[in-house]
Amino acid sequence: MIAAVAASAGLTALPAAAEVRLSIQDREVARLVSLGGSCNRCELSGRNLSGATFTGATFMSATLVGANLRGAEMTGSNFSSSDFTRTDLRGAEMTGSNFTSAVFVDAVLTGAETNGAVFSRANMTRANLSSAELSGANMNGANVSGADFSSAEMFGVTLANVNAQRATFRNAEMAASNMGGGDFGGADFRNSTLDGARLSRSSFSRANFSGASMRRTDIRGADLSNAQGLTQSQVSEACADDTTRLPRGLTGQACRSRITVRVQPPRAPSPPAPPVQRQLARIQD
Repeated sequence: MIAAVAASAGLTALPAAAEVRLSIQDREVARLVSLGGSCNRCELSGRNLSGATFTGATFMSATLVGANLRGAEMTGSNFSSSDFTRTDLRGAEMTGSNFTSAVFVDAVLTGAETNGAVFSRANMTRANLSSAELSGANMNGANVSGADFSSAEMFGVTLANVNAQRATFRNAEMAASNMGGGDFGGADFRNSTLDGARLSRSSFSRANFSGASMRRTDIRGADLSNAQGLTQSQVSEACADDTTRLPRGLTGQACRSRITVRVQPPRAPSPPAPPVQRQLARIQD
């Protein structure tokens, strides 16, 4: 994967096509400027990689437990099955990258940009994604229980088949998102925007919808019978059918016209330029 030129870091330059395991002998790498190529199963736990740039890189099954990736750029890269437990990813740019089956337990992604990234089947338990930009991200089948998405931009996000128990979506922008088939028990949707979102076949036991906007929200087949904070005004603006389960005293109605939601996906990142040298990474003190 990674060729490096800093002798003080104990790294050796290798051909771009070679796969290596990153071996860093000194106690702390002050700043990793650029990484590319392939480094599957790399051990980078606890490393200071703040501001690092990963462009078109492959880090499958890498271990980055407790690493500092604050402000890192991870564009068009593959981190599937990697472990980001307790990793600091505040302000990271993760556009178009693949995090399928990755672990983000207790990770901090506040203010991160993950537009168009794939988090399918990822474990994001208790992750902090407040104020993150997630538009177009795919979290199908992910475990986001206890995660914090407050004030996040989540337009057109796929949250289908997720475990989102006790997750916080307060003040989040979730218009046109697919939230079908998931468990949102105890989730907090206060003052969130769910316009045009799909909630069908999902369970919302004890979820709080106080102040949420639900214009043309698809609640057909959704179980909202024990939801909190729902009003008749909200339900009247949503699209229900005879399979919708609502709190006692509330009545749903079908939308008069077909629900059509067009989502403009984020522009895919440009492919990285081919390296002109065998040197793929530089490390500065």
